[in-house]
Amino acid sequence: MINIKDLRQLQFLDPWSDISPRKRKILDSSWPGLFQKEILPVLPVLKFSKSYSSKRGRKSKELHAMLGTLILQQQFDLTDEETVGHYIFDERWQYALNRYEKSEDSEYMCLKTLWSIRDTASRENLDVEIFRSATGKLAEAFNVDPDFQRQDSVHIKSNMRKLSRMNICANAIRRFLKNFKRHHKDSFSQIDKELVDKYLPKKAFQCFARVKPSEAKKTLAVVAEDLYALIQRFESMETVTSMPSYKPLERIFSEQFIVKESGDKQTIEVKKSKEVASDSLQNPSDPDATYSGHKGQGYQVQIMETFCKDQEKNETLNLITHVEVEQAHESDVHALIPAIESTEKLGLKPKEALVDEGYSSDDNVEKAKEHGVEVVTPVKGSSKKDHINLSAFSMNSKGKIKKCPKNKKPVKVKRKKRFSAAFDLNVCGSCPNLENCPVEKGKKYFYLRYSKKDVRIAFRRQYEETDEFKDRYRWRSGVEATMSEFDRRTGVKQLRVRGFRAVRFAATLKAAGLNILRAAAVRKARKSAEVLAATGNVSLNRRISSVLSVKERLKSTFCRFKQKFNVYFWGSGSWSTIQANSSF
Repeated sequence: MINIKDLRQLQFLDPWSDISPRKRKILDSSWPGLFQKEILPVLPVLKFSKSYSSKRGRKSKELHAMLGTLILQQQFDLTDEETVGHYIFDERWQYALNRYEKSEDSEYMCLKTLWSIRDTASRENLDVEIFRSATGKLAEAFNVDPDFQRQDSVHIKSNMRKLSRMNICANAIRRFLKNFKRHHKDSFSQIDKELVDKYLPKKAFQCFARVKPSEAKKTLAVVAEDLYALIQRFESMETVTSMPSYKPLERIFSEQFIVKESGDKQTIEVKKSKEVASDSLQNPSDPDATYSGHKGQGYQVQIMETFCKDQEKNETLNLITHVEVEQAHESDVHALIPAIESTEKLGLKPKEALVDEGYSSDDNVEKAKEHGVEVVTPVKGSSKKDHINLSAFSMNSKGKIKKCPKNKKPVKVKRKKRFSAAFDLNVCGSCPNLENCPVEKGKKYFYLRYSKKDVRIAFRRQYEETDEFKDRYRWRSGVEATMSEFDRRTGVKQLRVRGFRAVRFAATLKAAGLNILRAAAVRKARKSAEVLAATGNVSLNRRISSVLSVKERLKSTFCRFKQKFNVYFWGSGSWSTIQANSSF
């Protein structure tokens, strides 16, 4: 049965009155107070409550506290046992989750409850809703300026081993045999006993981990034959082919091997490593993980965050506005526009987005303009050494060439679907840079043909050389610090889960948790600055008044002293006395 606490209802008596004022002040000034007052009320409990009955069944745990527990687990990178321990015993968690009831049922939570709630929330994609609601609330509470943002990706790994091609095949066969034995006991006895003894017993299976590198190719060929034999044997049995453990066998064989027929014989050849696609199966325990040639096996997370150029860093909240989990083989070039659209739905669309070369395609820049976003990024790829690019030519604002790098004007410039600039044969023929120039010789002229896209890229290359671009683009490097903080504080690079859904759920809530930690630090810095400013003015006034009072006392003392005695001083080459009426 649904159990939702109405957080808008005021309490007649303060439920936290038993906490000492000093401890209460510490809780309110750090993340528990921020979590209770800003994050907890906006969690999507109504969407989560669809999984519960409103009339029947046992009363559930309070749903605000349950969703908040899922965030805090990822925020502090805790195991399930540690999470339950903090939920029961940690006073900061109790304050953050607004759990002031003292009943045994409300104070306790078992592991099964945590597992069930997390599974339900991940299936309903509540991680995305939680991130958006929490981010929107923090942006409103801290008056975040979304005009300037930057984006990058970070590679993460799920809880799986790195396997060789041979071990991938052997693991898949063993998983299938175990599953087949469990569900088809009668048919299991028909499988070749030699094959079963090779893969199913744990001790026999461990032999694949001790194969010498010199014997790896031969062993891989033997495993491939066993894999193919199993596929051939059960491919006509629908009850077997529908099993989740059978499908990886077909996938692995199609990705890693080729069947060649020579007459009546069939030979199995192992594909070269370069021929295996990057989205191939990396481990049967995590079929969604893929391969990145740059960073290896796993997944990647796209992050977009705000930044400010003017205010002090300690008093400005750099807020993560977009987080998206992708497979490792995905290219960054497809991630920019979805990030802009996501921030636009959230009401935090940037005016200027800083990204690296991986996002800098011409299509991305043009599509971003349609959304009203200027993308500041260098052009992808560098030109060949000594090669003259179109950017070296002098052009007007419409893209027509006025002069070449040697200050020679074209004879004529035409524009239809493409631009065409014609240069004199004699002039270009005698040019020492002709070999490196992009012009092509025709019957009457040397021609330079280029498109509108080439013009846009040329203008971007010219802009890259300016000090203005360098000054604007230098702020992009700050996102690397965010990636380091993301891993250091939440452990996102090495997760405890497997599978795309679980990985996405964990990474998204970790991003929400990092926003909360950042917001708490900024709020604390702002309050400290306010207190310092107030106490600083008071102390300064006190110092001034104390200095003035000391001066007045010294003046009166000195006047009384010189009335009784002749005070001598040296001046103008002789000793003189201070008169009683002389000024101090």
